[in-house]
Amino acid sequence: MLNMVKGRYRTRLAETPADLEAAQRLRYLAFVAETGAEPCADGLDADDYDEICHHMLVEDQRTGALVCCFRMLHLTSGSEISRSYAAQYYDLAALEAYAGTMVEMGRFCIHPDLTDPDILRVAWGAMTRYVDDTGVEMLFGCSSFRGIDAQEYFDAFALLKERHLGPKRWLPKVKAPNVFRFAARLRRKPDAKLAMRRMPPLLKTYLMMGGWVSDHAVVDAQMNTLHVFTGVEIAAIPPARKKLLRAVAG
Repeated sequence: MLNMVKGRYRTRLAETPADLEAAQRLRYLAFVAETGAEPCADGLDADDYDEICHHMLVEDQRTGALVCCFRMLHLTSGSEISRSYAAQYYDLAALEAYAGTMVEMGRFCIHPDLTDPDILRVAWGAMTRYVDDTGVEMLFGCSSFRGIDAQEYFDAFALLKERHLGPKRWLPKVKAPNVFRFAARLRRKPDAKLAMRRMPPLLKTYLMMGGWVSDHAVVDAQMNTLHVFTGVEIAAIPPARKKLLRAVAG
């Protein structure tokens, strides 16, 4: 039921090696070629997690071109969270006690040349349908800021500290060797408008759904990003936001 058609876009799960390679090429364009991350010769952004994930594709119906993709790792409960991509970078022991079904949403990207907001809406519509169909209770992943100069994002991090830190019972602890502990270090009052201008679009969407973040950012020099662990508990999504998402999913 994840095949959807909305306006000029359609969504579907990758089914073939060619589908997966198309997603990996789009990811390379978004996460490597456009960001200054370390390049690789084959032009693919690929890792071992691709083999255990479902890959969602958003395509332009008129041309067949891939415009957006992301991958999903389905976990029956927090007891499986050590299998996740995020577990490489964060100590997620607290979330091992989470009893509900979880999905790690990762490698979300939109073609860098495209700005149509409907692409993001359709992608979230597909995710909403997946959540409803499979009974997912928590979404989580890594939300990335481009570049590794934390000072560029001080207002954004200060706003995350002030309004969006995760509950203590689930909060990840430090695991990566290089992190920016923004909750401990920043004492500034954030400029909210500037903060939202510097906030990654995907993270904005998570926050509008009631999402929360870790108290530190991982400095990933290989990918040339700073990223924060991000969680969204489905039950906590505001009713108005759920209605909008389900309108697209329907």
